Amino acid sequence: MTTMTDAALAEFKMPDVGEGLTEAEILKWYVQPGDVVTDGQVVCEVETAKAAVELPIPFNGVVRELRFPEGTTVDVGQVIIAVDVAGGSGSTAAAPAAVSVPEPAAPEPEPESAPRGRQPVLVGYGVSEGSTKRRPRKGDVVAVPAAVTQPALAPEPEAPVKGNGRPLAKPPVRKLAKDLGVDLASLTPSGPDGIITREDVHAAVAPAPEPVVTQVQVQVQAQELVAAAPAVVQDGVRETRIPVKGVRKATAAAMVGSAFTAPHVTEFVTVDVTRTMKLVEELKADKEMQGLRVNPLLLIAKALLVAIKRNPEISASWDEAAQEIVRKHYVNLGIAAATPRGLIVPNIKDAHAKTLPELAAALGELVSTAREGKTSPGAMQGGTVTITNVGVFGVDTGTPILNPGEPAILAVGAIKLQPWVHKGKVKPRQVTTLALSFDHRLVDGELGSKVLADVAAILEQPKRLITWA
Repeated sequence: MTTMTDAALAEFKMPDVGEGLTEAEILKWYVQPGDVVTDGQVVCEVETAKAAVELPIPFNGVVRELRFPEGTTVDVGQVIIAVDVAGGSGSTAAAPAAVSVPEPAAPEPEPESAPRGRQPVLVGYGVSEGSTKRRPRKGDVVAVPAAVTQPALAPEPEAPVKGNGRPLAKPPVRKLAKDLGVDLASLTPSGPDGIITREDVHAAVAPAPEPVVTQVQVQVQAQELVAAAPAVVQDGVRETRIPVKGVRKATAAAMVGSAFTAPHVTEFVTVDVTRTMKLVEELKADKEMQGLRVNPLLLIAKALLVAIKRNPEISASWDEAAQEIVRKHYVNLGIAAATPRGLIVPNIKDAHAKTLPELAAALGELVSTAREGKTSPGAMQGGTVTITNVGVFGVDTGTPILNPGEPAILAVGAIKLQPWVHKGKVKPRQVTTLALSFDHRLVDGELGSKVLADVAAILEQPKRLITWA
């Protein structure tokens, strides 16, 4: 999203990421005034209420000014960086201020020859004129920044073009194409509105072997969250105020909405998982699982998928507006992950159709991507059921709150060696406690109990993964 204020200065606005969001926080600038930038170069990282995203700039030039410092929340459509596009040298961008806050000013008119219409933005094909009116924030005065309604800048001559515009692709797809050496202008887009997809890029190169995916248990200490906050703690200060924004703000709203919308019921069961733990060790030595991280969470996830297959009525959602229950004949399995920016719940699409090795690979990629803070907004949408593994923190169990729109969430406690009656004798066995919270509008006590009992039965006798599946 760009505008031209004079013959040499181009302005880049906070893009519409296409997820119904109206603002984003600037986390980090990768460039400074005086730096030379090229078309497609990532200039900053921003955080929306759903994910952290890197923003590429759509033209060549020299950075004249950064309009906002790091840590500032900026509305979609506001100019965040000005670039001198004349000549591509630093001579025309002498002595700019490092960061400045723009004063309100009337925008200058654009050349009459600039084509009107949709503009290149962060995701896909851009917003049309005045489209930011569709998502006003609650409590705000509905107004459109003047810069948003101005005509779009004509494509730079040196940029790759397709027809009369730049190739349309999301930032991760552009980065993928750059890494693989693929010219986006040479591809035929298969996505909606002519958007180039990952599949288009992969189809243009020879298939490469899948990388080994390592699953890492995400454990974030409370002090890391405080350290990440833009607050300075001084000696003698007894309280610190941390602004609520980004992922934390979205999580808070979602949890309050879920807790006071869906009537929660939580049931518990304690189960001997000794045989499951033995199977985990056997699978680690299996050649079909080489290169994959095999752990108890993998078999717990598979057990839940089998339990849902045996009790498909639990896979549903409540449509309040239509007063309908929507049955879902698929499972997008969410995994709650703690990250430095807060709790997120990415999900594995169509997890019910995956083999055990495929599920292991998907789990590993999901967790490592979340840990790196690179989870995309799309990966957190469309979930149908969630697992939260509180056991990694040494916690026995909990009463988890439903992810909004989902019928159930399974909490897995710590697996501990405990005295247990086995074959008539008290023996040390590996035991854990499971907790299943469900929406009582959708799930009766009988159905919820059956699902939880099936998960426990599979973990006690993992051979049921075969006999029941």
